[in-house]
Amino acid sequence: MTKMKIGTGDWIVVCDGRKALILENLGDRMFPNLHTKEVHEHPVQSTHAQGTDAPGKVYQSMGGAHSSVEQTDWHDESERAFLKMLADRLNVAVTTGETTGLTMVASPRALGMIRSDYSAAVKKALHGELHKDLVRMPVHEIEKQLLA
Repeated sequence: MTKMKIGTGDWIVVCDGRKALILENLGDRMFPNLHTKEVHEHPVQSTHAQGTDAPGKVYQSMGGAHSSVEQTDWHDESERAFLKMLADRLNVAVTTGETTGLTMVASPRALGMIRSDYSAAVKKALHGELHKDLVRMPVHEIEKQLLA
């Protein structure tokens, strides 16, 4: 893997489906200096607190056959909503000039979810993606991982 190039003022977004760290490079390309700009957390609710109804049933219009509908994965839906909110925040940051460059660092699952919510402006500002789950690491360790 080649060393990542992170410009001055670029944002490094480290996230999973429940937490996001927005780090800003206050250094330069040669000597990045990442500082926490924002932290977004989405509290995890227990499944029974998110959805209480039993799965629904579908009845055929002809005959007496019926089948169950798959239970909604409320954790999955919750993660999707959180990542959509994050993508919207990044869009605002890019379109208002808060930052001109973004690097996404997330688990492959979270990257797969958030990609569909990238605006055209975010896609243009995106310098790269790193498929690693580093959201629980301290900032200096994230910096080491990015520059390794």
